[in-house]
Amino acid sequence: MKRSNLTRKELAQTINEKMGFSQRSAGEMVDAVFDVLKKTLLQGEAIKIVQFGTFTVRKKSSRVGRNPRTGETMEISKRHMVSFRPSKVVRENLNKE
Repeated sequence: MKRSNLTRKELAQTINEKMGFSQRSAGEMVDAVFDVLKKTLLQGEAIKIVQFGTFTVRKKSSRVGRNPRTGETMEISKRHMVSFRPSKVVRENLNKE
């Protein structure tokens, strides 16, 4: 059975269960962490979480692509994107089998 996405609510419930904080406080902690992560990425800085991975902001230049439905060529504008590189520990655990 495939698991659905992990949500903020589930993260808050885990903090509540494992650390004993109230559901409201746990939710505020989760929101605070995500706010810091978002602000850091918007400033163009990398985020390194030891034994988890690194989030970086990459600049992609404009390029010519095509619409797969129509085959029409079009210009894809330049943009910034977030990329994630898992740590060695996470990669090893993902590839265990």
